[in-house]
Amino acid sequence: MTRGARHNRVLSGRRSSPYTLILAALLMLSVVLLMLLALGIFSLPVNSNDAPKSKADRVSHISVRETRNGMGQRGEQWTEVLSWEPRAFIYHNFLSKEECEYLIELAKPHMEKSTVVDSATGRSKDSRVRTSSGMFLGRGQDKIIRTIEKRIADFTFIPVEHGEGLQILHYEVGQKYEPHFDYFLDEFNIKNGGQRIATLLMYLSDVEEGGETVFPAARVNSSSLPWYNELSECGKKGLSVKPKMGDALLFWSMRPDATLDPSSLHGGCPVLKGNKWSSTKWIHIHEYKV
Repeated sequence: MTRGARHNRVLSGRRSSPYTLILAALLMLSVVLLMLLALGIFSLPVNSNDAPKSKADRVSHISVRETRNGMGQRGEQWTEVLSWEPRAFIYHNFLSKEECEYLIELAKPHMEKSTVVDSATGRSKDSRVRTSSGMFLGRGQDKIIRTIEKRIADFTFIPVEHGEGLQILHYEVGQKYEPHFDYFLDEFNIKNGGQRIATLLMYLSDVEEGGETVFPAARVNSSSLPWYNELSECGKKGLSVKPKMGDALLFWSMRPDATLDPSSLHGGCPVLKGNKWSSTKWIHIHEYKV
């Protein structure tokens, strides 16, 4: 009897307890769920607020945000690579129609004959190579301008403090700006902020005919451009951009190795029909004191 009792106790000890069976069942269930999730047969419920938005929802969200941070409704924004020599990019719909009109109306009462910089003295002087009229707005002079300047800094990755004030330009029929460099070849003009590293040219109006921004030294076959047949004779002399209200052209006067880029030579073709309004932001290597 003693031996039989001892044998029964050994057998009972080998039997699995209820807790062990429950844990084994949970483990098996977890493995099955993980397999179903991996195969995509089963999915966990997602909060509707965290669900991915459709493209239309994303565009609407972006438009609302940018309307709050600017003036008016901007169209769809996208970047076009124009050239690598010089480095040039077009930011489509960079400004809204209302922002363009605001800058024009702000500048109109103060327009004067445009000048160029004298490389010997650093002072402005009259020149036949530039026949437009223009004026400078103070950097950060009001909320709208500060918003635009912040946008420029965000797109160029260069701080607002490195930029000169916005220059507003107006070209009437026949007016132009002969090809030139935006960088300086004298020591006087680089005392404040160092060399100009880049230029952002914003088009504030459409132009019926002419008025293109042309890069005659660009290493691009201009005849291959899809808009080549729409260009004026001046525009066909190099890589050209037709003015379009709200678009912005960013080009670099210096290469990534900090040397001056002669392929950034550019000019404003004569306006043949209509009016051309634009705004220029020159950006320096270092902080520009205003």
